[in-house]
Amino acid sequence: MAKIKVTQVRSIINCLTNQKRTIKALGLGRPNQSVVVDVTPQVAGMINTIKHLVKTEAIND
Repeated sequence: MAKIKVTQVRSIINCLTNQKRTIKALGLGRPNQSVVVDVTPQVAGMINTIKHLVKTEAIND
């Protein structure tokens, strides 16, 4: 399964509540923190919701 590295680049201060919850659900919480997640439709939707707060990179296995 494909993987994506998601890095939070902006703070969640003054963001909407659903965006804050999405950041927490992905395992992020502070700027410059990164996680590697599998690409699923659910994760893709979460990243689309917070695309202005994160940077994504494809990981080749």
